[in-house]
Amino acid sequence: MMPVPPPVSARVAILGLAVSCAPAFAQSSVTVYGRLNTAIEYSRASHATDGTAIGSVVRQTNYRSVFGLRGEEGLGGSLKALWQIESNLSLDTGQGQIASRNSRIGLQGDYGLLFMGHWHTPYTEATMAYDPYYPTTAGYMALMGNGSTSTSDNVQDTSAFDRRQKNIVQYRSPQWGGVSVWLGWGLPEEKTAVARNPALYSAAAVYDRGPLNATVAYEIHQHYQAAGRNDDAIKVGVAYQLFAGTRISAIYEHLHYRTDTGDLQRNGYYASLVQKLGPGSVRIGFAYAANGTGSSTDTVGFFRSGSGTGATQLTLGYDYPLSKRTALFAYYSRIDNHQNAIYDFAINELGVSAGADPQTFALGMRHYF
Repeated sequence: MMPVPPPVSARVAILGLAVSCAPAFAQSSVTVYGRLNTAIEYSRASHATDGTAIGSVVRQTNYRSVFGLRGEEGLGGSLKALWQIESNLSLDTGQGQIASRNSRIGLQGDYGLLFMGHWHTPYTEATMAYDPYYPTTAGYMALMGNGSTSTSDNVQDTSAFDRRQKNIVQYRSPQWGGVSVWLGWGLPEEKTAVARNPALYSAAAVYDRGPLNATVAYEIHQHYQAAGRNDDAIKVGVAYQLFAGTRISAIYEHLHYRTDTGDLQRNGYYASLVQKLGPGSVRIGFAYAANGTGSSTDTVGFFRSGSGTGATQLTLGYDYPLSKRTALFAYYSRIDNHQNAIYDFAINELGVSAGADPQTFALGMRHYF
């Protein structure tokens, strides 16, 4: 039996209801965005302390290219719902995964932004823009933050303080006199799977007004190395736009791990200069990692305690814009490890032995949409 259509009066009422609801739907918006970022690299590492020669390689490398969707919906007054789904794209291999990068859902209003999802920690995000080579092979994460993890929970990567955290709840306050507070809690969901209660707590106070950006950030990794022991990191950073074409940045960082065999600590320093030259800009980054100290006999990430465990990294390059969205770039980056140091590029590692000096020369292209 064919369904009986509603009477004309009912159809008019339904149409009127749909029209009356239209303004509510008009308050929603969706944006498609992305970054395609890749290069051809010639990379090599000199002989290690033990005489091992790693050799050289020509490779196409992906610099965390992304495809994303984001949107918002007005909920009345200043309150709105926000969401984002960001996925990684590997232009060199054709691989990718939905929601593998910064993805969230939350509410924003007069009292700030509260969201949950899968996102960079406040500690990480506070100084990402200080490095003109973030996130490439030459990124400062090789020495600062003790490596970089594109995504991790509380047990997958227990060394890196430069991280995107799964199952995280965050709050970002409004600005008061240029200052905002960022807070993050990586939920202890692994408690039922491991014999400890790992969790993450991250915070940053960020000043951003005019030419000056400054931050103090602190992060705790609860029970990451061992039950009852917490790792922590603190950093202070400042970036200043001196002139229309000159920007300088500097960071100090202290990392402290507490392992079963004792404490492991290290100081790190980073400085960068972006100087407009011609149509593009010269970009220089320099990082220094001091020797590891403490009684721990463990190696955590890229470093351990003892003499000859420090390193430096120097990166020099040029960025040439073809348009507001597209640029060509070239850079050279080298890590000089001391005799017992094992620092490697945090992204696109070469796999080095103690004392080896990894280096890379890159020619690449970047496009935003």
